[in-house]
Amino acid sequence: MNVIDTKNIHKTYNPTTIPVHALRGVDLTITEGEFTALVGPSGSGKTTMLNIIGGLDRPTEGTIAVGGQDISQLSDNQLIDFRKENIGFVFQAYNLIPVLTAQENVEFVMLLQNRSKQERDARVEELMGAVGLSDKLDKRPSQLSGGQQQRVAVARALAPKPRFILADEPTANLDSKSTANLLDIMARLNKEENITFVFSTHDQRVIDRARRVVTLEDGKIVSDEWRG
Repeated sequence: MNVIDTKNIHKTYNPTTIPVHALRGVDLTITEGEFTALVGPSGSGKTTMLNIIGGLDRPTEGTIAVGGQDISQLSDNQLIDFRKENIGFVFQAYNLIPVLTAQENVEFVMLLQNRSKQERDARVEELMGAVGLSDKLDKRPSQLSGGQQQRVAVARALAPKPRFILADEPTANLDSKSTANLLDIMARLNKEENITFVFSTHDQRVIDRARRVVTLEDGKIVSDEWRG
């Protein structure tokens, strides 16, 4: 089943002054259960593509369907609600809320979804166990290492049971051991629970673990390699 289907995606910044063509007619389909990396040099368009797929930015031209729904036609408020229910995000800078504990960070989106306390507690326990941090529920981000913070961010992304996870340079601030642990967790969740992951990355360690590598240059897809 296709979870993401983009058609003829163009993105131009500063169209009325000095236009910057970040994307130039990108067609990309992601099916359920993929573990895919979008790669390319700085300025290739990979992060712009990830942001457009996630509804954080809008294309200048083209359509993006998520689970069969064209999100390019949604209003800003509709997009917020759609992201909340369908898309999990993992960012390079973790983006945890510093005044909240790990448990509170993980359950935050579920609060916005009006999930019951019983459901939230069970989901947090399940996910923090899955990322190996069951003993860190009451710790704030400042009390956690970078690798631990990123694992909390992964648990937070998974908490609302999204259709897929978008990860923008998730290992950029991590050492080799933390990167290996994080990728092991993501790969296991992908394999055991069929969770779809799409990465934007420069990191060869992530690229080596991906089962599909889509390379962008100058806003276009120049190769699409499947590794089984």
